[in-house]
Amino acid sequence: MGGPPYDCLANPLGAVRLTFEKAIWSESETPPIHPSAFNGKDWGALELFRHFLFQGSGLSQVPILNPKTLRWVQPNSLVRYRGMIQDMLGNEFYAGAYKDGNLWRTNKFMDVSQYPMGSSPDMCIWERRLLYCVPVPGQSSWTEPSSEMEPNWSSQTREKRRRMDDEDDDPMDLVPDDEIKSSPITKKMREDGLPSPSQSMDAKTTSSSSITSTFQSVDKDNLPCLVKIYDSPESELKLNDVFEFIGVLTFDSELAVEKDDNDELSNSFYDDALVHLPPNKVPRLHCLIHRKLAVQDFLPGSPIIEPKPHLVKETREALFRHLTAVLGNDEVAAHFVLLHLLSKVHARVDDVAVGKLSLNLTGLNKESVSVFGTRLSDTFKNLLPFTNCMPLTLEYLNTASLAPKKDYQANRLVPGVLQLPEGSHLMVDETQLESGSLNSTGIENTKLLKNLIEFQKVEYDFQYYKVEMATDVQLLIFSEGKSNIVPADVIVPFQPSCLESTEIPVAEALEAWRWYLATVRSLPHSIGSEIQKVVEDDLVAARQTDRSLGSRDFSRWLTMARLISSSFGETSLSKEHWEMVKEMERLRRERLK
Repeated sequence: MGGPPYDCLANPLGAVRLTFEKAIWSESETPPIHPSAFNGKDWGALELFRHFLFQGSGLSQVPILNPKTLRWVQPNSLVRYRGMIQDMLGNEFYAGAYKDGNLWRTNKFMDVSQYPMGSSPDMCIWERRLLYCVPVPGQSSWTEPSSEMEPNWSSQTREKRRRMDDEDDDPMDLVPDDEIKSSPITKKMREDGLPSPSQSMDAKTTSSSSITSTFQSVDKDNLPCLVKIYDSPESELKLNDVFEFIGVLTFDSELAVEKDDNDELSNSFYDDALVHLPPNKVPRLHCLIHRKLAVQDFLPGSPIIEPKPHLVKETREALFRHLTAVLGNDEVAAHFVLLHLLSKVHARVDDVAVGKLSLNLTGLNKESVSVFGTRLSDTFKNLLPFTNCMPLTLEYLNTASLAPKKDYQANRLVPGVLQLPEGSHLMVDETQLESGSLNSTGIENTKLLKNLIEFQKVEYDFQYYKVEMATDVQLLIFSEGKSNIVPADVIVPFQPSCLESTEIPVAEALEAWRWYLATVRSLPHSIGSEIQKVVEDDLVAARQTDRSLGSRDFSRWLTMARLISSSFGETSLSKEHWEMVKEMERLRRERLK
């Protein structure tokens, strides 16, 4: 059957209804397909949106949902939401399709049925998943979209949408107004003082100020989102993963109305009390398409550049000079900080997280940390997409909630400080820690930090049992002496030679360094047979010279070798880079004497 070309951006639900109708009436000579054949799966709508977003260059037109865009974004329009999966709320059943007279209608990608469902026995109950998502903890401001301007939906596009709604005589999309007003459901709703479906539809056509007042309770700096997932296997979405969800932003005033016990009165088939997330605080997004985001996806407007060695080397030298200046001309510390920023867990062997390189800068006190710690914090916020700081005081250890905990009464996972996505950076300031006693919370938090830095795992507390969740967080610790609470892989006594640091990098340099850090840390790595023999001989000789060296030291050297090679854009270890590892270790150990 024919139909108007729906606007996927301003009227995505129209496109969904159109594809639903076409799928049911796929062959005019045969009876219509029963919706139960779909079993809630896609009937062709997703392909329409993929074409619009990725082949028709529509993705750039879709606004990213945040507290600023929420002021003008239209309900039932297409939006994007970028965030971390903070909690997985399970599945819910909904009336995915139902028969209205002789017509089949769909409720997919909606919270509220657009038309009265009545008590028709012809109904298909489908299932969808609920994800509670939040902005990524510690997300740097430069990763946010630069433009918050409202897309040009006014005049031509809105008029087109109104015209399509007026001209669409498809019985799937229209119910005569007098039929709605005379229906027993509407009459009963009027008697009870509830808004009728026609009133609700009238309300949806008002100006965008309505949604502003609707979400007036939203945190201006932190916008969570309840994402409803369709047509996706459970293995694709995991706790703490960072995703971009593209879908329909829904709101209906009926969700805020106290429901009557009579099911006939309610067109809503979602119970908000189930998850204690009122719609005026947590927007709903019905996901059409989702994609997992890597660090590179947060580089605004950066073209995809092949990491050629000469380009990487130039960028490396510039970044190293900047880090050296920030660290008071301490080149040894700058070398280790650079490798630390490139580290990531690339394999797990038993309990060993291969590739991590946590760093402990010692010789710092409250005064010096206020200078160099602040400088590094500002530098990391300019370079990394996700950065977090932890002031490790006695009071903080004894009171902070570091591990996520399950609240069975609210059926929610209460977030903890250490619930972080892969690629996060965490700075721990131990210079403020004074002597005192740890209570039970403090002891538990100390264990959590040690478990994180040693095994890159965090224990989630489900009251009756605990679950270890793998993570990948870069940890940098500031302390006066060697930290015993957060024992790092590398300890480097910090020895700055000056306090002044007047270098302010230009925007082009920052963009190049962000690209560099996001790209080279993912390069593959190998050790050729010739250099492998050299490495083995050197490790044996080092062990004979210093019996205190063990497998952890050698493992750290190999990790440093990989990181040095990657820092130059190389994918295999060379003799020159292996010599750099030995020299860095020699200089570091001299400072420890």
